[in-house]
Amino acid sequence: MGTKMSARDIAAATPGGRDRVIDLLRVASLGTVVFGHWLMAAVTVDDDGRAAVGNLLAVEPKLQLLTWFLQVMPVFFFVGGFSHALSYRSLTRRAGGAPAYALFLRARLQRLLRPTMLFVAVWGAGALAVQLAGGSGNLTDVAARLVAQPLWFIGIYLAMVAFTPPLLRLHERYGWGAFAALAAAAAAVDVLRFAAGVPYVEFLNFAFVWLAVHQLGFLRADGRLRHPALLAAAGLAGAVALVASGPYPLSMVGMPGEKISNMAPPTAALLCHGMWLIGAVELLRGPMTRAVARPRVWRTVVAANGIAMTAFLWHLTAMLGVYGAMLAAHVSLPAPASAAWWLHVPLRLAAAAGVTALLVAVFRRAEQPPAPASASASASASASAGTSAARRGAAPAAALGVTLALFGVLGLSMVGFGGLLEGHSAVLVAVRVTAPVTVLMCGAGWLLVETAGRARRPAA
Repeated sequence: MGTKMSARDIAAATPGGRDRVIDLLRVASLGTVVFGHWLMAAVTVDDDGRAAVGNLLAVEPKLQLLTWFLQVMPVFFFVGGFSHALSYRSLTRRAGGAPAYALFLRARLQRLLRPTMLFVAVWGAGALAVQLAGGSGNLTDVAARLVAQPLWFIGIYLAMVAFTPPLLRLHERYGWGAFAALAAAAAAVDVLRFAAGVPYVEFLNFAFVWLAVHQLGFLRADGRLRHPALLAAAGLAGAVALVASGPYPLSMVGMPGEKISNMAPPTAALLCHGMWLIGAVELLRGPMTRAVARPRVWRTVVAANGIAMTAFLWHLTAMLGVYGAMLAAHVSLPAPASAAWWLHVPLRLAAAAGVTALLVAVFRRAEQPPAPASASASASASASAGTSAARRGAAPAAALGVTLALFGVLGLSMVGFGGLLEGHSAVLVAVRVTAPVTVLMCGAGWLLVETAGRARRPAA
C-alpha cells in the first residue's frame, strides 16, 4: 500500500523531462476563469427586495474587450489535448500496443468526475432540502440555477476525452491537416448558419471549434507548434476581421439577452480567439519555463493543481454565499460599475477567495489521486491492465458511460438545481430533460466508466 504524498513530495519527485509549463497553464487558465466570474458578477436588489445577478460587461460594454484576455478556456482545452495525447500513448504502450480506451477514460476522468459528482450530490440534496422546507427565496433560486452553469465546461471536456483516440489517429496521419479540417468545418457551419439560415446547424460547432483547439494540444505534444507568432497573428487578425465585419459580437463570453453569442454555440470568431491566445502563451514559454524551474514556484503549481477542479466547481457557490451574507446583513450594494462598486471589488474578491478556500478544505479529498503503489505492485498492475481493459465489452461500456456523463453534465448546466419538485426542464439536443434525469445520467455514466476501466488482479 502507498501513502498519500504532499505537494512538496510530488514536486520533489517530478521527472526531469516533465513539461511543467503545461501544469502552470492549467492552473493559470482555471484561476483566470474563476477571477473573471467573480469580477463580472453584478448583483442588484430592486425596490421589492428581489435580488438579481447581472453581468458587469452588460452594464459597461466597453469592458467587453477584456474578454479577449480573460476568456482563456481555449488554453485549458489546448492543455487537455497535450495531456490526453501523452496519457493515451503511455497507456497503449503499457498494454503492449492493445487498445486502452476503457483504461484511458477512467484514468483521465477520475479526478474530474469524482469531485463533480460530489458537487452534484451536495447541491442536489441541499436544493431539495431547502425546497421541501419551504425556505427557497429569490437569491436561493438564482444560486441553484447559476452554480450549475459552469458544468458546461466539464461536459465539453468529457467529449474531448472520449474523442481523443480517433482524433489522435487523424493527427498522427495528417498533422496540421486534421486541425485545418476541423477549422474549415467550423467556418462552414457559420456560413450555413448566418448566410443560409440553416436551423440547428450551429450546434455542430460545440464539437468543431473546441476539438480544433484540442487538436492544437496534440501538435504541441509532438513539437509541431513551431511558429506560435504566426498562429497568434493569424488568429488575432481573423478574430478582428470577423468581429469588425460580420455578425459576431465583441465579447468572447456569453452576454445576457444577446441574439448571437460567440460562446454558446461557439463561432469561428472564438476559434480565431483561441488560436491567438494559444500562440501568445506559447511565445511566453521561455519565461514560464524559467519560472516553474524555481522550487518554490513549482511547489505552488503542484499544490494548486491538486485542488484546481474543486475550486472551480465551488467558486460560484462561494461568491453567491458572500453576496447572500451581505444581503442578510443589510449591507447596501452599490450600483454596478460605480466608483463605490469598484472600491468594494478587492473586499468581495478576498471574501470569495476565503470562502472558496473553506469549501476546498471540506471537499478536496474527492480530487486527490490514489495513493501510489509499490514498484512491484505497479508493475503487476501495468502487466494486467492491458488484459483487463481489453476484456470483451469494456470499451463499449466505457463509451456508453462517458456519453451518459457528457449529456448528463451538459443537461444539468442548462436546467440547474432549482425546481426539482416542479420538474423544471431544459431542451438538450432536441430532448427535454429535468434535473433528476440529468443527475441519474451523470451517476450512471460515472459508474460505467469506473467499472469498465478498473484493472483487476490477475488470476492466481
